Amino acid sequence: MNLREVIRVALRALARNKMRTILTMLGIIIGVAAVICTVAIGQGAGQQVQRQIQDLGTNMLIIFAGSVNSGGVRMGSQATKTLTADDAEAIMQHVPSIVAISPGLGAGVQIVNGNQNWATRADGASAEYFQIRNWPVVEGSAFSKRDVDSASNVCVIGKTVATQLFGDDDPVGKVVRVEKIPFRVLGLLATKGQSTFGQDQDDTIIMPYTTLQKKIVGISWLQTITAEVDTQADIPVAQQQIAELLRQRHRLRSSADNDFIIRSPDELAQMAGAITRILTLLLGSIASVSLLVGGIGIMNIMLVSVTERTREIGVRMAVGATEEDVQRQFLSEAVVLSSLGGVIGIVLGMAASILVSSALHWPTVVSPLSVLIAVFFSAAVGIFFGYYPARKAARLDPIEALRYE
Repeated sequence: MNLREVIRVALRALARNKMRTILTMLGIIIGVAAVICTVAIGQGAGQQVQRQIQDLGTNMLIIFAGSVNSGGVRMGSQATKTLTADDAEAIMQHVPSIVAISPGLGAGVQIVNGNQNWATRADGASAEYFQIRNWPVVEGSAFSKRDVDSASNVCVIGKTVATQLFGDDDPVGKVVRVEKIPFRVLGLLATKGQSTFGQDQDDTIIMPYTTLQKKIVGISWLQTITAEVDTQADIPVAQQQIAELLRQRHRLRSSADNDFIIRSPDELAQMAGAITRILTLLLGSIASVSLLVGGIGIMNIMLVSVTERTREIGVRMAVGATEEDVQRQFLSEAVVLSSLGGVIGIVLGMAASILVSSALHWPTVVSPLSVLIAVFFSAAVGIFFGYYPARKAARLDPIEALRYE
């Protein structure tokens, strides 16, 4: 028999016991649907994390003030006071691959507008900060280099701060008080939403770093320096050059630890990517157990079918069917059974992914690769678990089979 005839006979045989066929397929359907849905959730989470990390800025390096050892006690990150605006200027001048740089520091502040007030984080930065962070001002304008040089009382605010202080009113041009000091709102930042770590990025006010240094926190050093590298390939070299330059400027001995920390969002992206891949693999592996259970169900039903159809097998062999013909027939039934379950499972898995995405507002991504893998494994399950019953059927003695009642 050709392939079409084999499939036709297999479908006719499976249709004899519709309820049993449906129940047998159910294990494969649930298994494939679970694999499709869990992998879609894992891949969606991975893409969301990568997108949020990219929102921090592309080709970016962040230099943090490091820890300090005082009397044998090591302080935490940003405990040193050696990172300065002069360091930022030196990096810009002596590291060729740096195209933009922004000194930075932050502090918790209370902002007041009329009878409304809000506690948030104030970030000090230079005019280049918005370019480095890919964070445009959607209303009004950002502050300028002149504002930074003169430590002007100006700021731009995030959407959350604007909503809390102004409601539906336009905040641009209004005056707010930050720690009792009047500041003019120059612009409103584009909405960024939550960061990878669950922080509301829109709950912020950004002002010239010189203003925050001199008028809010009263310090002369920096907590961070944010630098943009021209290409991603130059990040490792730039990181090494910055480290060497800062060690030289801070007069650190060769045996001394760095008093600064250099980090790149690419490192976070790689780490987050590895974690999401592991989680996706774990979720897919757990869900694939259902496929194993479904395969055992197929083997069980096919063994029952061989027993029920013993006399039929004897008749087939008596009229000329070979062992290969009988084995091919039962194996094709198992493959058709699992493949149909796989197709239905793919449809249900995609539907479940869409439902999860809409109900929980969690991104899901159904990749063509995961669908192909699901189809392959469902067919493989049919072949693997259908081989033994098919082989058993093929090895029946025709005479004994004809006598079977």
